[in-house]
Amino acid sequence: MATQIVQYVLIRKDLISSLKWTLGALIAQACHACTATIHLFYEDQNTKEYLKDLDNMHKVVLEVPDEDVLMELTLKLKLDNIDHKLWIEQPEDIATCLVLKPYPKSEVQNYFKKYKLFSG
Repeated sequence: MATQIVQYVLIRKDLISSLKWTLGALIAQACHACTATIHLFYEDQNTKEYLKDLDNMHKVVLEVPDEDVLMELTLKLKLDNIDHKLWIEQPEDIATCLVLKPYPKSEVQNYFKKYKLFSG
């Protein structure tokens, strides 16, 4: 069985619940972050493999409760050399989401076990 390559997307839930962002605005943030991540890691072998079959790309979209949790996760990933992009919306300077470059699921899934699937 082939190794499943997946891209994890983590979105701040409080942007909807507390700050009253629209779901569309939050989806746009995730789209920006996914596009930026693919661009940044375009030459990476996992990214190339992920893009070989565009109709079967696999993303896992999870929610984090707030900015503090998002920043803690960002720090952990940096310390462990896990490639990702933290999306900071400008000009507001608000961290909205984090996206990993494509990785084999088995290599990174343990970082995300405590987060649940995003629900708008």
